[in-house]
Amino acid sequence: MERRDRVDAMLAAWRAEDPEVATLTLELTKRVGRLSALCSEATQRALEEFGVTYAEFDVLATLRRSGRPYRLKPGTLAESSMLTTGGTSNILQRLGAAGLVRREPDPDDRRSSWVCLTPGGLELTGRIVAATGRAHETLFDGVPEETGRALADLLREVLLTLGDEAPRRR
Repeated sequence: MERRDRVDAMLAAWRAEDPEVATLTLELTKRVGRLSALCSEATQRALEEFGVTYAEFDVLATLRRSGRPYRLKPGTLAESSMLTTGGTSNILQRLGAAGLVRREPDPDDRRSSWVCLTPGGLELTGRIVAATGRAHETLFDGVPEETGRALADLLREVLLTLGDEAPRRR
């Protein structure tokens, strides 16, 4: 018997009830949604140990991957972490209160500041990145590498077709 996932079962039900609904678009959105949900669940389980939210981790990881000296302007940080500037501001207040980030004035622009990882923020981010990486490795452990590589390449092509290009480096 052929193996079926939850999306196959949902599509079969739609085909029986209203075949016009059971489109390739529905199949794609549901499968991408399921994959996203499974990844989010694995990430959330890993983050629980550290007492940070996904958005807080996203800000910390964005600062970490920016490279030394691990600092960004608040607007660039919001754009890079795909959060609103208002949401980023709230997160920065919480992370600052926890001693994980600090603001430094920009000597070249008195109206602006830098958001910087503190040494404690850098250390914690490293531990969280390792834990979430392990959680994702566990999640995808049974997926053959060539299947994962093909899926990653296909998803990139779909995202580029949808206009989701990376911003140009300044």
